[in-house]
Amino acid sequence: MRHPHTPISIRTPLLVGLLMSLVGCGPQPSQDSSDDVNTSSAAQPDANHTHIDLSTLSLPEGFSIEVLSDAVPNARQMVLSAGGTLYVGTMERGDVYALPNALAPNPPPPVVIASDLVMPSGLAMKGNDLYVGALHRVLVLKGADAALESADPAGTGALPFEVLLDDLPDEPHHGWKYLGFSPEGALYIPVGAPCNICLSDDERFASILRLEPDGSTSVYAHGVRNTVGFDWHPETGALWFTDNGRDMMGDDIPAEEVNVATKPGMHFGYPHVHAGTVLDPEFGQGKQPDDYSPPEVLIQAHSAALGMKFYTGDRFPSEYGLALFIAEHGSWNRSRKVGYLVSVVTFDESGSHYKPFITGWLEGENNWGRPSDVLVTPDGNLLISDDQAGVIYRVRYTGT
Repeated sequence: MRHPHTPISIRTPLLVGLLMSLVGCGPQPSQDSSDDVNTSSAAQPDANHTHIDLSTLSLPEGFSIEVLSDAVPNARQMVLSAGGTLYVGTMERGDVYALPNALAPNPPPPVVIASDLVMPSGLAMKGNDLYVGALHRVLVLKGADAALESADPAGTGALPFEVLLDDLPDEPHHGWKYLGFSPEGALYIPVGAPCNICLSDDERFASILRLEPDGSTSVYAHGVRNTVGFDWHPETGALWFTDNGRDMMGDDIPAEEVNVATKPGMHFGYPHVHAGTVLDPEFGQGKQPDDYSPPEVLIQAHSAALGMKFYTGDRFPSEYGLALFIAEHGSWNRSRKVGYLVSVVTFDESGSHYKPFITGWLEGENNWGRPSDVLVTPDGNLLISDDQAGVIYRVRYTGT
């Protein structure tokens, strides 16, 4: 059900120094916490105690990486407003961050603008409005930057978040969100499978939904186990998305997928067929791989390919023009760890070419960081969020 004018109180203090400093406190949410948004008094985010060693990271020649902020615990999807504020979602923390003037020299520290939400990992901007996907709800903060700037100096005011949608499935397994607006302005919302492998009676599970103008949702893509990253090709307008393969079939089966949806109604195989050719041992009987849309790119199984974006800037070398950057979060149940890197897919007349772009968060079997999302900035640099280290990195090309 859509509630376009239902306000939610989210208390905010004033930025200290150059801008108001919005910070959120209150108890950290659990998986079964209330959907109510925290309205308690505010405090700064917890200090980050992860040891960050950029010297372990390996990049192609001519590229450099720096820490934009190390005070964004559990950082997930990022969006950048036209005014330069970087908004960042989280999962288990239940917070939404704002980094005012994020790309400016010496920006103010990050602040928490909402807390005690259930997995508010998905963010999107449309015009000046910020959209937040939190399990079964989508919230919207109209005129987000202006709302931050006009916050009550005494910290007694409330940011006017509204409930846009509140009847999505509330199953927490694969329930975290990644949001995006299509070139036509429609909001796309994934709903992951409520299990490792199953077939649900509710067709919204294992799909990508599109929010229709009347406030209802329709299934745009079927057979999508768990996508936590998508983008529209800047030239063709097709929807490209990552999809995490099922578990418990071994270290190397099935591969993670990058898929392309060119029209509504396409089916990408789950739970019957994985990675284009692998029949599921339980749900694949009698199914034919050719009946489903095959993946465009395959990635090492269990790498957990999450956020992805096409490179639309002009700072990187020409080979990276419209290349696809992917945050690989890393494995959790493989005999030897894989992922924990940022990869890139480049394209030429012979097809697509996958390769690692940044490695080094994983050293042997020890990982100190987990990339979760990527974002191309207006000045042509690349931002990376890391939900383990609580960091936003910035990648620049400085030449050879």
